[in-house]
Amino acid sequence: MRKDAQRNRELLVQAARGLFARRGLDVPLEEIARAAGVSIGTLYNRFPSRADLVEAAFADRVEAVAAICEVALAMDDPWAGFTHFVEQGCILQAADRGFNDLAARRPPQDYERGHRLMSEIVARAQAAGALRPDFVLADMAFVTWAITRTIEATAEVSPDAWRRHLALILDGLRAPAAHPLPRPPLSEEDLARVMRHC
Repeated sequence: MRKDAQRNRELLVQAARGLFARRGLDVPLEEIARAAGVSIGTLYNRFPSRADLVEAAFADRVEAVAAICEVALAMDDPWAGFTHFVEQGCILQAADRGFNDLAARRPPQDYERGHRLMSEIVARAQAAGALRPDFVLADMAFVTWAITRTIEATAEVSPDAWRRHLALILDGLRAPAAHPLPRPPLSEEDLARVMRHC
């Protein structure tokens, strides 16, 4: 890539990160191009679709989630590892409206490494008897959606209110609190369809 093309790409990624963080993923692409100081044609030359721009803008966040997973797996206590993974992911969501949107719209299996690590975190917590045995990774979508909405609803009034909501959810996921669930989990394919529809 030529130097000017590389520079334009970096300007677009930086502008997208900033606008997505403040206003969410639905910011008009024209505004992103304007903030980067380039034409909309230049944006489309570098990023043919919004999804391409989103992927570039959040590549660091995807890596951050994988790093959080690795820390969680290195913890001695599997339940502490599970709660660390969930809480740290929520902290990333609370700090960045665009990432909050992305977390609610992209299923875990879209990120192969992260999906594998998350599956290990869940299996490890269940093997220790700490996480309810009927929890599946697809159920993380319910946790994510709940916290996503809490973050959106309370951001202006009480930005940390999601922590109380998360604590209530985590207590419900403990194995000793488990009661039979009324229906089976969503399959990963069904979950992907739901999240892409969002």
